[in-house]
Amino acid sequence: MNMTHYMELLAVNQPWNLIIFMAIPVVLAETLAITELYLLFTRKFDGAVYYLNRFAGLAVGVYFVGIIIYIMTNAVIPITKAGEWRTVIDVIAVGTYLIAGLPLIWIALQEMGLVNKALDQMGKLKIHAICVALFLVFGHIAMIAGMLDPSILGYKGASAHQMISGADDHEFCHPEEHEKMMKQHQQMMGNMPTNQMPMNKSTHNH
Repeated sequence: MNMTHYMELLAVNQPWNLIIFMAIPVVLAETLAITELYLLFTRKFDGAVYYLNRFAGLAVGVYFVGIIIYIMTNAVIPITKAGEWRTVIDVIAVGTYLIAGLPLIWIALQEMGLVNKALDQMGKLKIHAICVALFLVFGHIAMIAGMLDPSILGYKGASAHQMISGADDHEFCHPEEHEKMMKQHQQMMGNMPTNQMPMNKSTHNH
């Protein structure tokens, strides 16, 4: 089965890539979502849950800035230049993963006081909830597309190319050439001197 670059990224360098690109951002985003629900229901804008919510929002946004920079410079740009995208499935998987991080970055900017300054506490919390929802939508699209086999849209992976090249490189012996080689061998054996023959009748014992 062929893999998208998204799934390949998570599969290599186990378990570190899975932790860095999936576990950490998902745990921070889920923490943000759970604390959002608590604050929306209780309206308690102080205490441990409130500060945990702010920390998770700030941390996940800053974290995704690093992820987006890394993937853009080490994957998206080189793959695009080389024309090595594995069909539109691959583009959707990687693209939606990067897009999923943008709402979380917006939350971090809000926590830093750089955007939505005029909103009250409830207004900012609603922005949090909308951004988390967008992250979940795009994140799940990336996950679903990332698990698809790009060969369903015609992509041929390295294994298929190797099989084709291996078949092309195989030395094929035509029957006529084989027969010609056998005749040449028989002529050579017939022209050998009798004293070089492996079986001499004069020395053969019955």
